[in-house]
Amino acid sequence: MMLRLGRWFGWAYTGYTFLFILAPIAASLVFSFNADRFPSLPLKGFTTEWYGGTFTDPLVIEAFQRSVMVSIPVALLSTILGFCAAYCDFRFDFRGKSLFSLLMLLPPTIPAVIMGLGMLSYLSRMSLAGEVWAVLISHVVIALPFAMAMIRLRLAQMDSALEEASWNLRASPAQTLWYVVLPFCKQSLVAAFLITAAVSFDEFAVAWFVSGLNETVPVRVLVFLQGQVSPVINAIGTAVFTSSIFLVAIGMAFSGMGKAKRAAAEAPAQPAAGALVSNNGLSL
Repeated sequence: MMLRLGRWFGWAYTGYTFLFILAPIAASLVFSFNADRFPSLPLKGFTTEWYGGTFTDPLVIEAFQRSVMVSIPVALLSTILGFCAAYCDFRFDFRGKSLFSLLMLLPPTIPAVIMGLGMLSYLSRMSLAGEVWAVLISHVVIALPFAMAMIRLRLAQMDSALEEASWNLRASPAQTLWYVVLPFCKQSLVAAFLITAAVSFDEFAVAWFVSGLNETVPVRVLVFLQGQVSPVINAIGTAVFTSSIFLVAIGMAFSGMGKAKRAAAEAPAQPAAGALVSNNGLSL
């Protein structure tokens, strides 16, 4: 009886948590189609006027373009650097390894305001504050730990015999990395790219400190809030949220594909490590 009550309490608490998080987002979505300028119930009617105003406003379009222009290179750099950091942590033993892992995963735990102030101070000394490069550098620092964590989890699933078989077949470390390790991690690399792009596209606090006049979409929303109460804000917020969720969902799907392929490979008869290396395209 107590176990059943505990289970019901767990489900109720989880449901309440999701409701608490998603209710404001759902309200923003609903009011973005409300014909009234002010959020009110009952709704005055259905309209897409606010979305039309969003995607015809040159300042909003410019902010969307800038967010995309920043998020793609941020995702690329974060994925590359995250893979390097994850593989270094996976393959090598060195003094200070625990400290290295701790520092690599530290940025998401720092309060955003403190991170923004620190980035502003540091980038100002380099005469980069207020430039697009400042947003890009800051977002790489924030997004890189997510890429490293995802790729490191995937590397933890790799049988060390794969690399050993490759070396026994006289492959160089570079060949082993290219033909064995990277193909094994390809799903997690794609997932890391998409999720770090979503992190960059949706990030507000640090971008607000360092972007200056180069506003990203979340910063542009704040400008709208400071100037007026406009239903366009609901439309922009819904568009940003939908884009971020879409990227994260695809990224998690790719991550799940990697787990499914691993389970299928381990299913009835596991092939020899040398055969797996050969299947990954290494020819010596």
